[in-house]
Amino acid sequence: MSKIYTGRYTARTDQPFVVFLIGMRINRLLAVRKWMPVMKAMLPMINSLIQNPEKGFLGGRTLIGWRGPTVVQYWRSFEDLERFARSPDDPHRAAWKMFYQLSRERRK
Repeated sequence: MSKIYTGRYTARTDQPFVVFLIGMRINRLLAVRKWMPVMKAMLPMINSLIQNPEKGFLGGRTLIGWRGPTVVQYWRSFEDLERFARSPDDPHRAAWKMFYQLSRERRK
């Protein structure tokens, strides 16, 4: 079993990196059908990034607040982050499209 290190730690690097914050705010807790698809879309994206470290994802942390989750992500570069976000071969693009389609439907 791995040793557990308690407390706070920092990392030192001479290389540039990107900190990306993404989250969602739940306005109506009982409107689960509206916010759950967005929340469920995050797990496949994170799993894909963990399984493919060459994409530039260095790690992350999920924080749960009373109004919704926030994910703090660390990336090797902004270009890697943008490439993942826009690539039709990665799960983010499909989730992005679904989010905008749902947003349009809700405005009607």
